[in-house]
Amino acid sequence: MPQAETVPNPYQPSLVRIRDFADETPDVRTLRLQIVDDDVAGAFAGWEPGQFGQFTVFGAGESVFAIANAPWRPNGGSGASPTIECTFRMVGKVTSALRAMSKGQVIGVRGPYGNHFPVEDWKGKDLVFIGGGIGMAALRSAMLDVINRKNEYGDVVILNGARSVGDMVYMNEMPSWEEVDGVNVVRTVDPGGETDAWDGEVGLLPNVFEGLGLDPKNRIVIACGPPIMLHYLFLSLGKVGYSPDQVVTTLENKMKCGIGHCGRCYVGPFSVCRDGPVVTWAELNELPKDY
Repeated sequence: MPQAETVPNPYQPSLVRIRDFADETPDVRTLRLQIVDDDVAGAFAGWEPGQFGQFTVFGAGESVFAIANAPWRPNGGSGASPTIECTFRMVGKVTSALRAMSKGQVIGVRGPYGNHFPVEDWKGKDLVFIGGGIGMAALRSAMLDVINRKNEYGDVVILNGARSVGDMVYMNEMPSWEEVDGVNVVRTVDPGGETDAWDGEVGLLPNVFEGLGLDPKNRIVIACGPPIMLHYLFLSLGKVGYSPDQVVTTLENKMKCGIGHCGRCYVGPFSVCRDGPVVTWAELNELPKDY
């Protein structure tokens, strides 16, 4: 009697080791994870900017984080990347357990999942990356990929916003971004969030964006942040002449299984984890208004 074929368990995480970490703010940390399993190396060698992983703390649970470092590009660019990076805020059981872990400890990962930012379609265009708070983490992979291959793109503006100076992520990285010709980094904090030593902008992200006066011609806007920020940002974008097809964002609401089976992240017929998380503003307008 022929033996039944063994079907891989899609919920079985593979192993990665915490190689290093950086504390971005008092409650936000970036992990650099060393691949332990060969199957992870094979899967993650081909990830694209905007995809995400399911990260497991054994005994505590699983959380969804965007893959935050630039992908491996065999023909130049970022070069071989033996690590996976993710940035997370400590807000619950899993992230608190993850924050308590040390270098050398092992966690699980599934993925990469979801669609991705169409970075190849953006070649030759001017780009604006707009991140609010921890939303910058979902943009970082695409942003670093573009910076690593800056000669293939037009001017790049990075607008990094936070409630306060102490809440701003990637503060230590931003000077290296600005060192690249054609990259302009704008930092802003909400009114009242500045310090005496603050030399960046003070104002809400949509208002600061409008003040930059960036011509919509041949330009793509890539944005991620709290829903209320995106709502007012889209109003500002429309006000200054950007069309919904020029604006790209990423949704991360309510994802659980990562593969479109559990139904938790569905918005009407749209599965955020399978059909997204990357969508244009135009596509967002077609979804039911319960997102």
